[in-house]
Parts: sequence; structure tokens; C-alpha cells
Amino acid sequence: MFVIITYDVSESRVNKVRKVLKKYLIWTQNSVFEGVITEAKLYKCLSEVNKIMDKREDSLYIYKVENPQNLSKDVLGICKNPEDMFL
Repeated sequence: MFVIITYDVSESRVNKVRKVLKKYLIWTQNSVFEGVITEAKLYKCLSEVNKIMDKREDSLYIYKVENPQNLSKDVLGICKNPEDMFL
């Protein structure tokens, strides 16, 4: 499945959350990750993130797209995917 994850976490935890998400998905913009992932890997990823987050202060949204062929993406301005810098 294709997922988009957005998050808003305390500055003291943001780098830890980003580091975990980066193991599983592509960092496309500040506080946004996306990519194809299995249900099992998504569960493992969210389990790791859950250990870092403080649910009284932080939030994380998961958008699941079961059929990525029904999704289109347009980017206005600069594409901020840092992975593209290392060709």
C-alpha cells in the first residue's frame, strides 16, 4: 500500500521521529513522508514512533492509499525530496 505520513511533534523529539520514519519511507518535505510499505512494516514503523511520541503534545496522521494508481501528485515549486540530491 502507499502511505503518506505527516507529523507535528515537539522540537525535542522531531529528529528522533524523522530518523525512524526515514528507515521506512521517503522524506518528501518537512514533517511529511510517503512511499510504498507493507502492513507489517508500517506496524513496526508506527510502533517505533509510538515509543518516542508524547500523545499529550504530539500528533501523527497516516493516510493510506490501497490503490496508488488512483493517486496523482502535483508539485508546485521546488521538489524537496533530499534523496534526489544524491544521484
